[in-house]
Amino acid sequence: MNKSKYFAAIDLGTNSCRLVIADEHKKYAFTEAYSVKLGEGMYEHMKFTPEAFNRGLDCFVKLKNIMQKYNIVKTRAIATASCRMAQNSQEFIDEVKKKTGIKIEVIDGYEEARLNLKGALEHVCGKTEYVVLYDLGGGSTEITLATNTKNPKIIHTISIPWGARNASEAFDLIEYDEGKALKLQDEIKKYAEGFVKDANLEQIRDKVCFVATSSTPLRYVSMIEKFGKYDRDKADGHVISCKDIDEQINGVYNLTREEMMGNLYIGQKRSTIFTAACVIFKTIYDCLEAKEITASLKSAKDGIVSELIEKYKQNKEKNGKVNQICQRNSRPASTDRSR
Repeated sequence: MNKSKYFAAIDLGTNSCRLVIADEHKKYAFTEAYSVKLGEGMYEHMKFTPEAFNRGLDCFVKLKNIMQKYNIVKTRAIATASCRMAQNSQEFIDEVKKKTGIKIEVIDGYEEARLNLKGALEHVCGKTEYVVLYDLGGGSTEITLATNTKNPKIIHTISIPWGARNASEAFDLIEYDEGKALKLQDEIKKYAEGFVKDANLEQIRDKVCFVATSSTPLRYVSMIEKFGKYDRDKADGHVISCKDIDEQINGVYNLTREEMMGNLYIGQKRSTIFTAACVIFKTIYDCLEAKEITASLKSAKDGIVSELIEKYKQNKEKNGKVNQICQRNSRPASTDRSR
């Protein structure tokens, strides 16, 4: 039996649920993203629909079964925008705990940004003095300015309450419609332009690089590099120009829903939300005046795993020192029995 110790991270978003399992040397043993669509149909009543609720629950049962195959010593499961917003999120969290024993922690936008930074800077760390990272999710989008260091310091961050899933439903934007797209664009611009101002981005622009996580930039990379299909692993770490992204987005805007379903870079699962994702993504990099973007597969889940392993090693070292002290103190004192 494999006695290696493993660490698990679960990141439950509005559209996907991601699982990463790694050993204490940070070698990944398992990584997968599941299309749960937890936030599908949620916007109207701000509640998980029964169908979405059950899909989420089934996913966690699957995750539990996978995790049982490994000697996992520590797990952290987080939930983001959809669980922050849904009125019945606590009911869902309680049911997951009851069925699987997995405790879900609902984190705020700041913690989400911090974990994304921890995971996503692998490709650009030290390249520039500062980094702007944005993560386009299903129910929110985080934009963060931080120092581009091994232990990044957040200077300014915002959480925009719109992502690909809830924006596509709220703005009825599946196939491209100029009027609907402009309404979404105006909504995103309010937040993005506010970020630029409050972060004083203009003053440090020549010292900043831009990184984007989530599947959206990785899909653009696959399109631009003509991989022939969406390949997230192959796309990870690629630097792409915003001019090239513009060209791909314009192509997407000309597609029907059926054409998006059959597109090797978009597919059926993303066909209902990819147009809204394109509008949000482009609006942000236009407001940031980014010229190029590094696409990163690494995100919050990777940040979680890294921290779990770091804390485990720190505790292991601390306990080792304590045991040494206890052993020294427990040695019997020498006695002189001569009379």
